Amino acid sequence: MTNIQERKAQLEARLAALDVKLHEIDAELDSHQSRDWEELAVERETDEVLEGEGRAGKVEIAAIRAALERIENGNYGECVQCGEDIAEARLDLLPYTPFCAECARNLSR
Repeated sequence: MTNIQERKAQLEARLAALDVKLHEIDAELDSHQSRDWEELAVERETDEVLEGEGRAGKVEIAAIRAALERIENGNYGECVQCGEDIAEARLDLLPYTPFCAECARNLSR
């Protein structure tokens, strides 16, 4: 069983890694300014992938910050939907998840 402080450290480490990744994506997007049409087309495709990664990273950052807030409030590991405990195995896979498996299934329907 992972204690709250270990989970918090895990979330903070992931948050820091995502911050670095988003800065790298921003720098890469800013560097694309080729004058050659073929290279520009390839850069545009790459930009779309990078922008998608950036959006996904921002969503994950928001989820991690919400999880850290739940830790501070003392309700981390409780489903925000039903109030039941979230299984430890689920938190091992998705440490920032706000939902138990049952509520997550119900939301995805």
